[in-house]
Amino acid sequence: MMTGMSELTETGSFPVIVPKLDAQSTLKPAEIPELLVISGMSGAGRSRAAATLEDLDWYVVDNLPARLLSALAGLISSDGGVARLAVVLDVRSRDFSELLTTLDDLRENGRLTYRILFLDCSDEELVRRFESTRRPHPLQGNGRLLDGIREERKLLVALRARADMVIDTSNYSVHDLSRKLRALLADEEQAETRVTVMSFGFKYGIPADADNVADVRFLPNPYWVSELRHLTGHDKPVADYVLAQDGAREFADAYADLMESILAGYARELKPFVTIAIGCTGGKHRSVAIAEYVSDRLRSKEHHVRTVHRDLGRE
Repeated sequence: MMTGMSELTETGSFPVIVPKLDAQSTLKPAEIPELLVISGMSGAGRSRAAATLEDLDWYVVDNLPARLLSALAGLISSDGGVARLAVVLDVRSRDFSELLTTLDDLRENGRLTYRILFLDCSDEELVRRFESTRRPHPLQGNGRLLDGIREERKLLVALRARADMVIDTSNYSVHDLSRKLRALLADEEQAETRVTVMSFGFKYGIPADADNVADVRFLPNPYWVSELRHLTGHDKPVADYVLAQDGAREFADAYADLMESILAGYARELKPFVTIAIGCTGGKHRSVAIAEYVSDRLRSKEHHVRTVHRDLGRE
């Protein structure tokens, strides 16, 4: 569980309070039962935060009435239940004034440890965002937009003071906020882009979900070698034959190196899954051998890679 004092760090021009793990804890972040309360100013990015946490395999509940928080917290368990629960609580809830009392009860009862993520934003930027969406502020009523923003800020003073993490999103895009939350909350494995290297046969069509496609039909086809025809690219004689062809190994090495820079770009753009499709005529010999070779090269660079042979055995 999260214990100890929090550490104030700077990221860009925005201070972020990052709680420290107990020094004696040996659990990975994903194995620690966690409750994260997400709150903050309307328009500051709560919806984006919820979506990002869902992508990180958190169980997310939006616009929960404060009085139901205790009951929902009972779902949290390290063995079989919900291990990581994120709850969006804000002034849309009519019983929001009860939130601090509910949080006090949870802590005093010793049922669990929670963290509070507070998303803030300048009044000027909030006005711009509300005007661009043409939606009223939830506390605006018949008054001005700024009246609603200022009323909400007053209501949230005590909760902001309790927050474990405060992120000012005034100069953040939605992608900037996702990157920040991933840096704070994703475990090491989730931070990586997951790569699927898929072999396929062009005669069956290019995979619809391919992000990058390589064509290895420029290599001689083992199908025309009688002793190799019945084998596949999984078999060493076929793999050796394919990689021994002029330019084969050079192509595979260069392609794997090229994918290194492409995968780094995908990671910066928060693309969690990438499919690399490598095709030959039937998806049995050349594409299978090259896909296995490229997969091994990417794994040697510590990428999370799985290899799929879509059309193997289809003929």
